[in-house]
Amino acid sequence: LSLTGTDLEVELVGRVKLASAGDSGELTLPARKLVDICKSLPEGSEISFAAEDSKVTVKSGRSRFTLSTLPAREFPNVEDSMGTHQFTIKQGQLKRLIDRTGFAMAQQDVRYYLNGMLWELKDKQLKVVATDGHRLALCTLPEKIEAGDDAQVILPRKGVLELARLLLAEDEDIAIVIGSNHIRATTEEFTFTSKLVDGKFPDYQRVLPRSPNKIVLGSRLELRQAFTRTAILSNEKYRGVRLKLTDNSLDIVANNPEQEEAEEAVPVDYQGESLEVGFNVSYLLDVLAVLSGEQIKLSLSDPNSSALLEESDEGDSLYVVMPMRL
Repeated sequence: LSLTGTDLEVELVGRVKLASAGDSGELTLPARKLVDICKSLPEGSEISFAAEDSKVTVKSGRSRFTLSTLPAREFPNVEDSMGTHQFTIKQGQLKRLIDRTGFAMAQQDVRYYLNGMLWELKDKQLKVVATDGHRLALCTLPEKIEAGDDAQVILPRKGVLELARLLLAEDEDIAIVIGSNHIRATTEEFTFTSKLVDGKFPDYQRVLPRSPNKIVLGSRLELRQAFTRTAILSNEKYRGVRLKLTDNSLDIVANNPEQEEAEEAVPVDYQGESLEVGFNVSYLLDVLAVLSGEQIKLSLSDPNSSALLEESDEGDSLYVVMPMRL
């Protein structure tokens, strides 16, 4: 039995094996009512469907529901265009790419191409990038993939979040087909199709800081805890914190309009000129939440330049956070 739902932007087809073979055919049912019926039944209940005229009878145990149907031919279908690029990866790999970058997608930005995620196929590598103009997240699939020519497509935010929820079987394959207007992801359990955003993503390579000269190494956990504590007394609207960098020490200071102040001193591995720079603490915490290495590398140049964050041991992810004036 396959079930198809769509909102015209995203289409999802789920497949389940039947306990016993039924007659073949297709019809359209009210989705919300069917979901509510299934949720309300005891776990493990067996459900039977019987269609007659323009009604469907749903039975389970002593429960019986009669639902109205619509002609299946009127159900909107996402066009079945041929894909120009195809490749297969593990679901766990795709989930990692999305989890490591998705938080940086914009929400309801007038620059509609930022309300989504860039997938770039180049030199047999897949890179995914998200940015809201204040921070940027980039994650690269370490394995090479054969997918034809180079390409760039933008998945809408809604499609990205929906796809991430479906990636539950880490070690199972997912086949990706990219077309001119759509992307399709297929596993044994489901087929996910989403429209692509028609727009040009900004050149993310230009955003990556060029040869920053102040390299700081620190404990991810210690920094995350220190930022979390100082954030309590940061300005609720702007969330600014000041970073003061001196030899082997990073001082983090936050103030708010009530003249309250929080200060943390974190030991770090750094030798060089002192530097003072401001950042939105929420952006820094978002990055530290998705990184997993024990040590992180923070690369800076001057108070007006972006910070580059990454795992110290050559990870697959890069993060750029713009500074703010405090």
